[in-house]
Amino acid sequence: MAFRNVCHFKVENFQLHLSKLPPSSDKVSSPVSANRVVPQLYKGSLSRQTQHDQAMASLWILSCLAFVGAAYGCGTPAISPVITGYSRIVNGEEAVPHSWPWQVSLQDYTGFHFCGGSLISENWVVTAAHCNVRTSHQVILGEHDRSSKAEDIQVMKVDKVFKNPRFNGFTISHDILLIKLASPAQLNMRVSPVCLAETGDDFPGGTKCVTTGWGLTRYNAPDTPVLLQQASLPLLTNEECRNYWGSKISATMICAGADGASSCMGDSGGPLVCQKSGAWTLVGIVSWGSGTCTPTLPGVYARVTELRAWVDETIAAN
Repeated sequence: MAFRNVCHFKVENFQLHLSKLPPSSDKVSSPVSANRVVPQLYKGSLSRQTQHDQAMASLWILSCLAFVGAAYGCGTPAISPVITGYSRIVNGEEAVPHSWPWQVSLQDYTGFHFCGGSLISENWVVTAAHCNVRTSHQVILGEHDRSSKAEDIQVMKVDKVFKNPRFNGFTISHDILLIKLASPAQLNMRVSPVCLAETGDDFPGGTKCVTTGWGLTRYNAPDTPVLLQQASLPLLTNEECRNYWGSKISATMICAGADGASSCMGDSGGPLVCQKSGAWTLVGIVSWGSGTCTPTLPGVYARVTELRAWVDETIAAN
């Protein structure tokens, strides 16, 4: 993660700029670590300073990194979301503007929103394979009100698209796609990455999670909403989900909802996030559900824990 013009320190005869820290790798799901970053900074800049100067500089830097980590570390929004309980994207509850800073809008060249996605590092976005993203599409970061001309959004070009080779359009298994951005996202209070669930993580049935998007607020709505919506949903076990969807539910899927809340068309590819150690963590990717967005049926999401290894391998190779 690069820090650009965020913190500036002046101690005695030296100046330190966090914007001079070396850029991060594309490793995802790693909150800012002061223990990792500070030694790199000290190595050259502080070798001639007294112990007192070093101690003072350390305190300043650690304080700033704590602030920066809270603002731009994975899964820690600088603007806190407000979740009022079980609501629904269908019939909608507006999210606090920019409180889900990893949410992206995937749009065609006309500006038409067709899918959501999640920023997982400066250079990578994850979405659903069935969204069929092309390099001619664009990724919009930092957006809340899609009708506004005043928002400080980032319009990003797509460099490469990687669809999971095991994606099956009939069964909708392995419904995940990675987008490599043509240039790095500028991380700030409105744009920061989500943490990714680890392969060994366990998010049991009943866990309260949140999904977000600009999808239809009702099945027969004439258009998608312009304001980002959110819904609080409980996870279901796959056994519980099969009571609704039968054998369609595979190990690469996870279900949430069936309690009066639902995702709908246009939400596809967007995030289902749950809390892990105080950080919002991407557990699911909006995949499929009722053709009429029925909120009494659970939505089905790509299960990130089952797909994390492919994400890591793809990013490492590209």
